[in-house]
This record gives sequence, structure tokens and C-alpha cells, in this order.
Amino acid sequence: MAPDRVVVTNRKATHLYEILETYEAGLVLRGTEVKSLREGQANFKDSYALVEGGEAWLVGCHINPYHHGSDANHDPVRRRKLLLHRGEISRLLGKVQERGLTLVPLRLYFKNGRAKLELGLGRGRKLRDKRHAIREREMRREMDRAVRARQRG
Repeated sequence: MAPDRVVVTNRKATHLYEILETYEAGLVLRGTEVKSLREGQANFKDSYALVEGGEAWLVGCHINPYHHGSDANHDPVRRRKLLLHRGEISRLLGKVQERGLTLVPLRLYFKNGRAKLELGLGRGRKLRDKRHAIREREMRREMDRAVRARQRG
């Protein structure tokens, strides 16, 4: 089985949000969108997911128009429907409304030829939490460097 081919990742998401749970969702896409994704032409800047009318939607994800497309090319920032089970959607809706959590797209990839989106249920981090995370990451890096230097010499 071939590994997943990642198209785009949201590297800022783990910095801005504390990710509590992840979900895998399919996407309803047009043909030119799929072709553009296969070329790696996507951007997650300012994108999020929401549950509205019993359906999940990806909002603000920019997929560049396919350069070989005709006048029937897609709108780059249109809302895209997410394919999740009804139970998952109702669970996400409850958590987002009740606790004030956010649905953040983490990565977009192809799995068995189909475009998938990894959604994260995240809680926004405060500035002090961001600083704490940066401090921990720096300490881990320094420890790893020290271990590598000790193993070499």
C-alpha cells in the first residue's frame, strides 16, 4: 500500500491551537480542483471548518485554478463540503457549541487516490501558552543536541 501523499499542511495550527482530537474527512471537489491539488496548489491561510445545517464545510481554503482549465474553472476560495458520518458531525457540533472549540484543517492529502482532509478540534492558545510551548521545544532541541554531541565524541 502506497503512503499518503501530503499536498499541504497547516504548520501554524499547532502553534495557534492546542489540538485535542483529529478527524479524517473526505472532500466534495470539482475535477479542476483535484487536478490543481495533484500539482500541490493549495493554501490553508485563514481557513477553518464549520458545521451548518447538519453538514460540515471547509471555508477559506484557497485552491489555485487549474492552469490548463477552461472557462469552467472553479472559484479558488469557494466553500467545500466535508464528508463525515452523521454521528461525527453531531459530536463535532456539540463540542464546538458547548466548549467554544474550533475546527482547524491540519493537512490535505491523497489516500488511495482520494483527497482527504485531517481536521483538528482545537482550543485557542493564549500568548503565555505559546511562549511556554516555544520554551519546551527549545529545551528539547538542546537536549537532543547534547545527546548527539555526546554520542559523537
